Amino acid sequence: MINPLLDFSGLPRFPDIAPAHVTPAVEQLIADNRALVEKLVKDATPPAWDTFVRPLEDANERLSRAWGQVSHLNAVTNSPELREAYNANLPTLTAFYADLSQNQGLFDKFKALKASAAFAQLTPAQKKIVENELRDFVLGGADLPEDKQARFKAIQEELSTLSAKFEENLLDTTNAFALFVENEGELAGIPADALQVAREAAQADGKAGWKFTLHMPSYLPVLQYAENRKLRERMYYAYVTRASEFGKPELDNTALITQILKLRREAAALLGFSSYSEESLATKMAETPQQVLDFLNELGQRAKPYAERDLSKLRQFAREEMRMDQLEAWDIAFASEKLRVKRYAFSDQEVKQYFPENQVLPGMFKVVETIYGLSIHASSAPVWHADVKFFDIRDSQGTLIGQFYLDLYARQNKRGGAWMDDAITRRRKESGIQVPVTYLNCNFSAPVGDRPALFTHDEVITLFHEFGHGLHHVLTRVEDLGVSGINGVEWDAVELPSQFMENFCWEWDVVKHMAKHVDTGATLPRELFDKMLAAKNFQGGLQTVRQLEFALFDMHLHHDFDPAGAISPLQLLDQIRSQIAVLIPPPYNRFPNNFSHIFAGGYGAGYYSYKWAEVLSADAYSLFEENGVLNEEVGHRFWSEILGMGGSRSALESFVAFRGREPSMDALLRHNGMN
Repeated sequence: MINPLLDFSGLPRFPDIAPAHVTPAVEQLIADNRALVEKLVKDATPPAWDTFVRPLEDANERLSRAWGQVSHLNAVTNSPELREAYNANLPTLTAFYADLSQNQGLFDKFKALKASAAFAQLTPAQKKIVENELRDFVLGGADLPEDKQARFKAIQEELSTLSAKFEENLLDTTNAFALFVENEGELAGIPADALQVAREAAQADGKAGWKFTLHMPSYLPVLQYAENRKLRERMYYAYVTRASEFGKPELDNTALITQILKLRREAAALLGFSSYSEESLATKMAETPQQVLDFLNELGQRAKPYAERDLSKLRQFAREEMRMDQLEAWDIAFASEKLRVKRYAFSDQEVKQYFPENQVLPGMFKVVETIYGLSIHASSAPVWHADVKFFDIRDSQGTLIGQFYLDLYARQNKRGGAWMDDAITRRRKESGIQVPVTYLNCNFSAPVGDRPALFTHDEVITLFHEFGHGLHHVLTRVEDLGVSGINGVEWDAVELPSQFMENFCWEWDVVKHMAKHVDTGATLPRELFDKMLAAKNFQGGLQTVRQLEFALFDMHLHHDFDPAGAISPLQLLDQIRSQIAVLIPPPYNRFPNNFSHIFAGGYGAGYYSYKWAEVLSADAYSLFEENGVLNEEVGHRFWSEILGMGGSRSALESFVAFRGREPSMDALLRHNGMN
């Protein structure tokens, strides 16, 4: 039987993949790739697209597709055996890619192609790929002397191992915690559906009572609704001290943070950058760390007065209505929910009954079908878990143009959060166009009993967000791998299509089609939707400064912070909080230790991208607001100029082509109620 990781004839064969397949597949693909690279470098004929770039792309695509399946399974069905296989091969992969990025022969070939007459005949997408390759060779250390190349490569290998360990520690400490409550009186206020899940979880462990964990569907209802203050505090403490010195020493991320920062700083210095932030921005829209800091600080100056007002009103309400003179960190979500109910006369729990999965998915698909003229239908594919769904996307002629997997529910061995990843990328091959495929992953509550899964409105927004990422990948019209879909898109613009999709969750013409009561089938009352709309920017100031706190911490950490200096990352965060935050958490809060976005998720010196791209997405969406939010003509323009272009031109060029001008912060401030 062929190793399933070496079968590229169609969709991944997830049920057939075993940990034992990983090492043989990686070893064979790397050996094949090294042989090809040697052959290409030795070839004396002038480099051309079809004889040099395409074969290299073919080989690297096979390796990335195989390893992509392993990485994906490691994230969604983590097991000791799979983790061992993943960690055993990660250094091998990293070493191969480091060698590739420093291969002087390949670098010279790309330089020769750029300088040749043949370059002028390439398509704009192909030219962009060649230019990106030349940039990435420099960023990969190809211009360094041999001794520095070796050190740079060693750093890359160590960083990949440390990042994987950071994520594992976070997953293991999240999974290790369980709180069993046997007295129902201690659970007052927690919604019935959350209690039912907790009861079933305890029964599955052979225990009495209710089981609560640090996975979001279990953790959040306790913080938001539990009247038992001690219970909230206990859950909060467990959550914010994950992967820190307060738990098992071997799962503490503190030392890893310092090591990662030191190595990133050293690698950036080897390449001639003054900081890792500078190196990171070499492939982004933003030009300098100072430009990013100025952007974040300007937004902070505008947002902080709103955040202070939000907190003042919350404290006043807690004092007068809840007899709470001192609001602690574990009280914020609870008091905020009470204030929102009082002010807007609805609760998250009430709204949740109107967003069953079997209404939300068709409603979300209807938006895309309307503005892009597409059709989306359930399909079948080999999957990694029984809960995973698979869908086809077809154009108006019925041609298959993309597919996606949907893995919606939280599980014990699945990493937290929500994310999109590419499975297969669109490109032209001899056999025709390769259909792009993407993974969409969330951590929502699974169905309970015979009822469908119910989503909060925030979860609906998260689903739309991830779907936006997926559409960015599968609706590309580019036919060359390196800049097709999300490939080659600047990291600080990659959130534009995802945040753009979130806007539709606040449109009545969209929501009325997908919000029907789980028991009665009644449409969400317009009166209730209007209350939701009125509450849209409830505590918007607090939410904005929280994101700015994280973004400023990330940027300073990688720009002007010395990991070998006198202050720790935690002390740096305290300094930033004193300037931007209005809510200061307790001293034991170890946020950096579970900030996997920047230490394990690719957002190092890039967390600002969320706010940066939010400016782009709000401004792009304003054209829909001006012309009708479900306007097909504007939709096709967005598809053509933004989604369709992938990374084949700069994100700013694509934005200007769509909007007719450069981006403005005005729409973002208006959307956040801060204009």
